[in-house]
Parts: sequence; C-alpha cells; structure tokens
Amino acid sequence: MKLDYLIFAAHPDDAELAMGGTIAKLVDQGTKVGIIDLTRGEMGTRGTVESRDKETQAATKILGVQIRVNLNLPDGHLEPKREFVLKVVEKIRQYKPKIIFAPHWNDRHPDHTGASRMVKEAMFFAGLTKIETSLEGKPQERYRPHKLFYFMQTYEFEPTFIVDISDYFDKKMDSLKAYGTQFFNPGMEGPETFISKMNFTKYIISRAGVYGFHIGKEYGEPFFSDEKIELDLKDYVKYLG
Repeated sequence: MKLDYLIFAAHPDDAELAMGGTIAKLVDQGTKVGIIDLTRGEMGTRGTVESRDKETQAATKILGVQIRVNLNLPDGHLEPKREFVLKVVEKIRQYKPKIIFAPHWNDRHPDHTGASRMVKEAMFFAGLTKIETSLEGKPQERYRPHKLFYFMQTYEFEPTFIVDISDYFDKKMDSLKAYGTQFFNPGMEGPETFISKMNFTKYIISRAGVYGFHIGKEYGEPFFSDEKIELDLKDYVKYLG
C-alpha cells in the first residue's frame, strides 16, 4: 500500500504524544497514514513489552491509521548505524509516502535524537539507485519522499507551521489514555517517571493550547521543516472560510 504520510517514532506512544491530533485529522480527511515504531519500548520503567503492544493496538484503533509496524530495533540504542538506516530505507521504499515525519533532532531522550538522524539519512539514501534493499526477496526501486517534517517532543523549537487540531484534541488524548502504563493513571502501580506525572499531562494540554493560540485556534501541534514550504494563498483563504 502506498501512503500519503508516514510517521517514524522511536517508541510506541511517541507519535500519539507528539502529533496524535494531526494523525487523526489526516485520517479523517481520507488520506492514507502509517506509523513505524522503531522500538518496542522495552527499556521503559513502567509496563512490559506485551502490555505496550496491547496499548499500541488500542491507540492505533482510536487514531484509525491504516498501517502500523514495529522495526524491533534496540530501545536505548537508536543511532544511525548503517543496518538501522537501511531498515528505514526499506520501509520508505515499501510504502512510498509523499511526506514523512520524524522526531526533532534536539531532544531530551537520546533515542529521539538518534531516530531523527536515522530518518533523515534514510530519506536521502532511499533515493539512491546504488543503495540496494529488497522486500520479500525482490529488489526495491529507489524512492524519495517529497518532504521531511519534524515533530516536537520534550524540547521546544520555533515551528515552521502549526496544525489546527481543535476538533481532534479529544481523540489525541484518548489515544494517550490507551497507554495506561506510561502516562498518568491513578490505578497503575509502579515507580513514578517523567511522563507518568499529572503535571506532564497538564503540560501537554497547555502546550497544545499555546500553539493553538498562536494560530487563533483552541489547540495546535507544531512542526519544523528544514526546507521552505510553498503556500497557496487561494487555498489558505478557503481554509480560513
């Protein structure tokens, strides 16, 4: 299946946390959206691989994405090794997305920064004929997406653009609640973590409100692009209504 959008995330729940509202919106608009989780989050303090797999399935159903795959790379060790980059190249060539998303390269978690570098390198190498990959024993053709956009995780950046997710904010939060072992959950036993505190959930809600305010909406999700983006003013006026 060819996809319009493909999101690469270091861990299960990263995509929902950073751009769950945008994903739900893109799906609702009738586009084909996929998520590639690079690891199964096995190094996480709370929960197990099995519980996180079930949570991911539930969150995926809530968002309605057509494709979700896990590359089973080692959690806590994401870096642009050639073997890792080639696995990402294979997925880019398999799904041929028009646009891909990755974590911003400056972030608190080393896996997020490593994933960012991996995806950027893979996007370039996927377009080279002499980088050889295969799918089910058949050679893959070279392919390069049109754009790479970065999503925000812990550290903030000056966004290139902000997506209005006001109508999809509740769905974003529902997808996060699916990860009961990871985020604030009074019924969950275990050591407290950076993201399991109620203050972290409040921060995510507040941040969405701030970026929504920047574009005159209730909630928004910020993104960054290395390259300039064309804006069709006619379409923008239609969007404004």
